[in-house]
Amino acid sequence: MKRFTITSLTLALALAASSLAFAQDKDDKSKRPSPPASAQCKFADGKTVTVDYSSPRAKGRKIYGGLVPFGKEWRTGANEATTFVTTADLTIGGTAVPAGSYTLYTIPGEKSWKLIINKQTGQWGTEYDSKQDLLRADMQGSALPAALENFTISFHEMGKGCHLYLDWEKTRASVEISEK
Repeated sequence: MKRFTITSLTLALALAASSLAFAQDKDDKSKRPSPPASAQCKFADGKTVTVDYSSPRAKGRKIYGGLVPFGKEWRTGANEATTFVTTADLTIGGTAVPAGSYTLYTIPGEKSWKLIINKQTGQWGTEYDSKQDLLRADMQGSALPAALENFTISFHEMGKGCHLYLDWEKTRASVEISEK
């Protein structure tokens, strides 16, 4: 009986340990097919704009006009909604954006795009509510010199602001962001 109890206890502990390891691995976002990424613009006064997103991979698929349809709101990444956090008051496309936490969406187009800054936060990327839009700004579309496998968001700091770049496949969408 004692041997049965020890064996049962050992088996229960092994099962609990493997369940815990699986749960931790499942919560490790870096192991997702679309791992987390981040981009930041830093202004001269130390204030920042930070974008946190998940970076999907093309994997041989047609992206724009295929996986990501033209003319429809897109989560601009994968998984959870892409966050847009600014410690500075901004101007984007002529519209004021107060310092705060937001969600970033886009509407891809064949030649031009729309950037959407949305006041709803914390949702899954596909849970978009247009009533929460703070702004919709025009973005400029351009061609990249070579195809890009990983969806990438970046900033290029310039003068009193920066350009936000969204790059994937052979497309770049950009918009100027300035500190107010």
